Amino acid sequence: MTSTTPNPPAPCSGDNQATQSMQSTAPRVARASWSSSLHLPKSSLPARPPLPSPYLARVADDLYAYHSTKPAKETFVLHDGPPYANGSLHIGHALNKILKDIILRFQASQGKRISYIPGWDCHGLPIEIKALQALKLKHTDASVSPTRIRAAARELATRTVEEQKSGFREWAVMGNWGNAYRTMDAAFEMRQLGVFREMVGKGLVYRRRKPVYWSPSSGTALAEAELEYDEGHRSTAAFVWWPLVEVPEVLRGDGRVESGKVGVVIWTTTPWTLPANQAIAVGREMEYCVVQPDGQYLQMIVAKSRLEYVQSTLGWESVKMVVDSISGSQLAGATQYTGPLAPGSKRPIVEADFVSDASGSGLVHMAPGHGLDDYNVCTKLGIPAFAPVDDQGRFTDEALPSDPSVLQGKAVQSDGSKAVLEHLESLSTQGHPSYILGTHQIRHKYPIDWRTKLPVIVRATEQWFADVGAIRDDTLQSLDSIHFLPESGQARLRSFIQGRSQWCISRQRAWGVPIPALFRVGGDKEAVMTTSSISHIIRVIEERGIDAWWTDAEDDPAWVPPGLEGSYVRGKDTMDVWFDSGTSWTLLPDRGDEPVADVYLEGTDQHRGWFQSSLLTHIASQDAHSKPMAPYKTLITHGFTLDENGRKMSKSLGNVISPDQITNGSLLPPIKQKKQKGTPKPDPNKPVYDAMGPDALRLWVASSDYTKDVVIGQPVLQAVNSSLHKFRVTFKWLLGVLSDFDKESASTHKEIGDWYHNLLTPSPTPVLPDNLSHPSPSQQHPHLADLLALHHLSLVTHTVHTSYTSHEPFKATNAITKYINQDLSSFYFETLKDRLYAGTPQERLEAQTVAWVLLQRLLDMLAPVCPVLVEEVWEGAGEEVRRGVEHPLRRVWEPWPEMRFEDEEKEVEGKKSPTEVLEQVAADVEVVHAAVKIAQEVVRAKKLIGSGLECDVKILFPAPFPSSPTSPSLNILTPPFAAQLANLFVVSRVEVFDCDEALDNTLMNAEWRHEEGFEMRGSGKGRGMGKVIVVEAEGGKCGRCWRFLAGEGEELCERCEGVVGEGEAQTEAKEKSGVVSYL
Repeated sequence: MTSTTPNPPAPCSGDNQATQSMQSTAPRVARASWSSSLHLPKSSLPARPPLPSPYLARVADDLYAYHSTKPAKETFVLHDGPPYANGSLHIGHALNKILKDIILRFQASQGKRISYIPGWDCHGLPIEIKALQALKLKHTDASVSPTRIRAAARELATRTVEEQKSGFREWAVMGNWGNAYRTMDAAFEMRQLGVFREMVGKGLVYRRRKPVYWSPSSGTALAEAELEYDEGHRSTAAFVWWPLVEVPEVLRGDGRVESGKVGVVIWTTTPWTLPANQAIAVGREMEYCVVQPDGQYLQMIVAKSRLEYVQSTLGWESVKMVVDSISGSQLAGATQYTGPLAPGSKRPIVEADFVSDASGSGLVHMAPGHGLDDYNVCTKLGIPAFAPVDDQGRFTDEALPSDPSVLQGKAVQSDGSKAVLEHLESLSTQGHPSYILGTHQIRHKYPIDWRTKLPVIVRATEQWFADVGAIRDDTLQSLDSIHFLPESGQARLRSFIQGRSQWCISRQRAWGVPIPALFRVGGDKEAVMTTSSISHIIRVIEERGIDAWWTDAEDDPAWVPPGLEGSYVRGKDTMDVWFDSGTSWTLLPDRGDEPVADVYLEGTDQHRGWFQSSLLTHIASQDAHSKPMAPYKTLITHGFTLDENGRKMSKSLGNVISPDQITNGSLLPPIKQKKQKGTPKPDPNKPVYDAMGPDALRLWVASSDYTKDVVIGQPVLQAVNSSLHKFRVTFKWLLGVLSDFDKESASTHKEIGDWYHNLLTPSPTPVLPDNLSHPSPSQQHPHLADLLALHHLSLVTHTVHTSYTSHEPFKATNAITKYINQDLSSFYFETLKDRLYAGTPQERLEAQTVAWVLLQRLLDMLAPVCPVLVEEVWEGAGEEVRRGVEHPLRRVWEPWPEMRFEDEEKEVEGKKSPTEVLEQVAADVEVVHAAVKIAQEVVRAKKLIGSGLECDVKILFPAPFPSSPTSPSLNILTPPFAAQLANLFVVSRVEVFDCDEALDNTLMNAEWRHEEGFEMRGSGKGRGMGKVIVVEAEGGKCGRCWRFLAGEGEELCERCEGVVGEGEAQTEAKEKSGVVSYL
C-alpha cells in the first residue's frame, strides 16, 4: 500500500470567481493571506480581436517582404491564376486566395524563400459586357467604337483590381501586391504576343472556316471553357422525310420500292439547321429497312433497331415491311436525296462513324456549317460548310434562296425554328403528305454562354485556331510528371486534352490583345501572319501603344512590314482570354530542368480553362527536342462553395454569403449583451455580432476539405467561431500562467533538473528516463503528466506538419482542434493548475517550462491559418517569454521530436520504442481515469461529493510490478506513480494496492464507497484486470489549494504550509533590506 501527497489542480481556473468562492469559506485573516500567495493567470488578451485589425500589415505585407527576400537555398513559387477584374469579391475568391496563402506560409516556415505575384485577368467578354452596360450600350450598336469600349473596359478593370486587391489584403493574404500582374499591362501583352509569334513560327496557328460555338447574345465565338450547360433546356424535335432521287442498286431492282414514294427519315433537335443540310449519314455496319405505314402514301427508310421507337413516337398503328434489310454500306455512296428547302438539289448519303442507333431514326441530318462532327466528315468529301446565319444568330437571305423573306432576319433559336417547320408544312401538295412526320418537345443538356446565360449555337465562321492535335502527345506525356491533388484531377485534365484537336483562339470583340494579322485589300482578302510580320507589329505597338491598332488609319502603312507588297488592313479579332492568362507563366524565371512554378491552385473548372491553356502554351513554346514539361510541379484543384443545404449560391435563391458576413460575424445571430456595471444599458436596436475578423474566414477555409465542394452556413460558421474562441482562451491561459516566466533564467535555474532545461534549448532532445519507475533520491524526474503532454505534442505536430506538407490544411486544423480540446483543455491543463497556481517554486517552474513549450508549438501550428491571432498573442506575451526566440511567423519549425530512451541501446533490442511505451501509458491512464470518472459520477449523483477533490481513490491492480527497473514497458499502477496519478485524476489522494487484504484494511472506516472495474488493454507486463474504489477524502480541506490533505486541526496542507512559509520568509527578508515585495 502507498499513501501519497499528490498535486491536484488548484481551485482557480484563471479568473477571480474561484478565488472569491474559496475566500468565502476561510477566516478573514487567512483569506487575504492565502489569495495573495496564489499565482493566478494574468493576461490582457481580449475575448475577441480588435477590428479593424492593427496587425494586418505586419502579418501580410511586411511578412511577405521578409520571406520573399530572406537568404534561402530554395524558392517556393506559387503562381496565381488571375481572377476576372469585373465584380466584387465573393466566398469563392476567399476559398481560393486563402488556400494559396496557407500553403505559402507553411512553405515559408520551412525555411524557403517564397514567390507569389497576384494577378488579374483584365480582358475579355465579361469585362466588355460590364463596360457596355456602364455606357448603356449593346454590342450590336453600330455607333459604339472599339476605342470607346476599350477605354471604358480599361477604367472598369483598373478600378476593380484595386477594390479586389484591398479585399484580399484584408484577409491577411500575403503577396507581392505592389508588383501584381494585369493581363492588360503592356509588358504582359508583349510577352503574350511573343508566345503567339513562336507558335505561329512552328505552324501551330491557322485560319479556317470551321464550325465553332457562337454566342448570339455576345456576338462572338466562344471556347469550350466559356460554356456552361443548361440541364433542362427545352427544344422542339422533329422527324422529317426527304425523298430519294437516286436509289442504290440493291433497291433499284426491287419492285416493292416505288420511285417517287421512297425517302429517308431523319430526326433533329435543331430544326433551324435544316436549311444548311448538305448530307445524310448512316452507320456502315447498321441494318436499315424500308417500311410503309398503313394508310400512308410514303415509303420510309429507318434503322431497323429504331423502327419500334419511331413507330411508337409517330403513332403508327402498324407498318408494312417493304424491304427487310439493307446495310448502311449499301446505302452510302450510291444514294442521293433532294432537300425540299433547296428544290432541284441532289445530296449524298454518306457513312459516318459517329452514327448510332441510340436515338432518332438511325439516319443523321448533316449540316457541316453547324456541327464539328458533320464538318469533319463532309470536309473530307469536299462538301462545303454552309451556315446561313449572321453574328446575331439570325437567318441570312441564303437560308431560303427561293423565297428569302420567309426566313431572313428571324432568330434561329426562336422564330427561326418555328418558321422552318411551318414552311416545310406548307410545301405539302394535294396527294402528297407533309415533309414533317411529327414534332415533340424534349428536355436535354444544352450549352449556354457562361456570362449572358443564354443559349449558344454552332456556326461556321472564319476563325483563328491553335493546332492542339499537333502537340497533344507531348502534352499528355507531360502529365506523368505532375502531382495532382486530388488524384482524380489527372484523369479529368487528360480527358479534356485527349478530346481536343483544336483551340479557337480568336474572338470578335474589341477588348483584348489583337491577333496580329494583316489582310490584303481586294481579291480573296488573304491573311498574312508570319514571325517577321508579328515582330514588326510588336515593334509598332511598343512605339505607339496597343490602342493604336484600333485608332490608326485602317490602311496605315506603318503596320505593314518592309518587303510585303500590296495594300493591307489590320484584322479586328482579339485573342481568347484563356490565351492571355495561359501565357502568364512567362512572368516566372526559368528554372532549367524544373517547372517554373511549384504549384498551380484553382477551382476544378480550370481543368478545361487556365490549367489547360497554360499547359498548351507552355508545351507549344518548348524546344521540340526537349522532354515535354508542364509549367507546374503540382496541380491542386478545389471544389465550389455551396450553402448549408448543398445548393449553389445565386442571387435569385437569396443564399449568397459575403466574406464580410464571416469576418464581422453577421452571418450568426447577434450576441446576447449583458449590462456591465457603470455602462449604459445595451441598445437592442444596435446588435453586436461575434466578429472574429479575418482569422474566422481563414479558419473556415482551412477546416474545409477543399477537394470536394465546400459548404458554408450558420452551423459551419458557428463551429469555426467556437474553435477560434477556444484557441483564444487557450492562448490567454498560457500567457496568463507565463506572465512571470523568464525563459532565459529558467533554462539554467537550479530548481529544475536537466530534463526540463533541455526543453528550452534550440534543439531539444527529450528523453524517457530509464529508471522512471524506480527513481533514486538524488534524481529529478519529469512529471508523468509532462511526459504525456510532450508525447501528445509530438504526435500532433507530426500530424500537422505532414498535413501541411501534403497541402491538406483541413487535416491539420482538425488535428489541432482535437488536440486543444481533448489533450490540453480537458486533460493536461487540469493537471497543471494546482502546480501553477499553488505549487512549490520547483513545481511551478517545471509546469511553466512545459507550458512555454506548448505555447511556442501552438503558435507554430496555427501560424499558416491564423496569422492575425498568432501576431496578437506574440505581442501580448511578456518580453521574458519572447527573449531569445524568433518570431513564430518568421522562424523555421519542425515537429516536436519523439521521446528517446536515455539508454539508446534499448532501441535496438527489439523491445518497445519510447513512443510505444508512452502510447501504452496514455492508454492505461485513459482506462483507469474513465473508471474513476464513472465512479465519481455515481457518488456525485447521490450528492456525496461535489468537486473531485472531495474524494480519494484506491486502486486494486493485482498484476505483478515490472521486475526490471530498466524495462521499456512501464506500469503506472505502481507505488512510484501513485502521487502523480492523483494529479492526473484531479483527486486528493491515490493509493495503489496489489492485494485485496491490504485494500480491505483501508476501507474499514469508510462512510461510503463505490467501485468500478477496468481492464488494461494491450499486451506485456502489467496487463490485467483491476478496479478503482472512490471513497470520502480522509484529510481536512486545505484552505489554499482545496485538496483534502490538511492534518487534523490544520488549515493548510503540508505542501501549502511550506510554500506560504517560504514566501513569508522571503518577504520578511526583503522588507528588512528595504525591498517591498508581495507574493
